[in-house]
Amino acid sequence: MLEGIAVACGFNAEGGTRNYRFSTYDDTSDLAKAMTIYRQYAIGPSSFFLRAESFFTLATQAREYSRGYGDMSRLHEMSHGEGFLEILLSHTGKGLYLMDEPESALSTQRQLTLLEHMYRMANDGSQFIIATHSPILLGLPDAEILSFDENGVHPCDYEDTDSYQITRVFINHRESLLRHLLGNET
Repeated sequence: MLEGIAVACGFNAEGGTRNYRFSTYDDTSDLAKAMTIYRQYAIGPSSFFLRAESFFTLATQAREYSRGYGDMSRLHEMSHGEGFLEILLSHTGKGLYLMDEPESALSTQRQLTLLEHMYRMANDGSQFIIATHSPILLGLPDAEILSFDENGVHPCDYEDTDSYQITRVFINHRESLLRHLLGNET
């Protein structure tokens, strides 16, 4: 769904800004062709689509596009998480930000850094559409959370998300949960 929205909004299917045009493997869904996107404002130049699984390719393309200048040219020199965060924090203008599992490369502390950045940007008029399992990122104040499950797509309260519930059970009942999962091995 997120890829379909990104492509329908003019982003490259593998990520980047709307100016990125590269393809390493053409497996894009036809969903974007069936979508009609309605938006109130134009998509700003700082807008970005981040896909966790194509970060390496995106970092390589960013190096090419920047011609070796600036932070985007050094993404391969950073750890995976720091490169991810560099991309996310470097986009500060009002825009549309699509992120597919941004938590995949981020520590808990760095997820909090991203949460704060998103909060400030949302208050300045940016829009975020994120596919995530992170109870931290799901906790963004005033976020509209949609659950995709056997009942279709529907709004969901933060405390009702699987990510929140499972994390809460693990933190509050770790020993008994581990005994249940691992049997006598603990």
